[in-house]
Amino acid sequence: MPVDTGAGERLAHACHHKRQAESCGECGARLAGICSVLTPAELGDLEALSQHLTLDKGQTLFGQDEPACSVFNVIEGTLRLVRLLPDGRRQVMGFALPGDFLGLVPQVRHPVSAEALGPVRTCRFGRQDFAALVESKPHLLRSLYERAGYELALAQDQMLLLGRRTAEEKVAAFLLSLRARFARAGHSSVTVELPMGRQDMADHLGLTMETVSRMLSRLDRADTLLLVPGGVRLLDLDRLEALAAG
Repeated sequence: MPVDTGAGERLAHACHHKRQAESCGECGARLAGICSVLTPAELGDLEALSQHLTLDKGQTLFGQDEPACSVFNVIEGTLRLVRLLPDGRRQVMGFALPGDFLGLVPQVRHPVSAEALGPVRTCRFGRQDFAALVESKPHLLRSLYERAGYELALAQDQMLLLGRRTAEEKVAAFLLSLRARFARAGHSSVTVELPMGRQDMADHLGLTMETVSRMLSRLDRADTLLLVPGGVRLLDLDRLEALAAG
């Protein structure tokens, strides 16, 4: 059930919502988000506008084409960003990780749906309130621009990923990109968590689920990575980077 409908009475039925049990200054995702530039006093201003939302696996934060009334900061968990095509097929546009802001779109309606892949915690801000706060703090606006540039780079990488690369190159590039994004959020490790399923990866990379599974198994047999519960351990970064470079 979608959360961000613009109707407060429906919000309570879709998820749990409450004031933060932790302050913005204690938020584990703060350093990876645009709010990292704020002073403690300014974080208080931000916190006064926010509301905690907790989703369970399978719940939808907002749906495609619904009014974009709010923006969200992902604190914990991963969301799948999905766009349905006119013929009913779906394209996984990306995955939102801790530190990512969602809803910062120029359109009045969400171009994608955001679906929880597991337990997710977010901060919700009214769009107009958040816009007013950003306008009053030039350094926050600069951080927002920098974030937009980073997300544009991710979108360009995705376009390249869907181009002429082989299936093995696509999978290698995806794993390295995910590792870099987790590191940006403060979770640097040779083991990369894969909260999304093989079908999600396939729909993101323009492959079939069988092909994704086959490429992961091939890389595992070549000792390039090790398949572990819930993710992969990257054993040969040089080979992965060579593959990702195409």
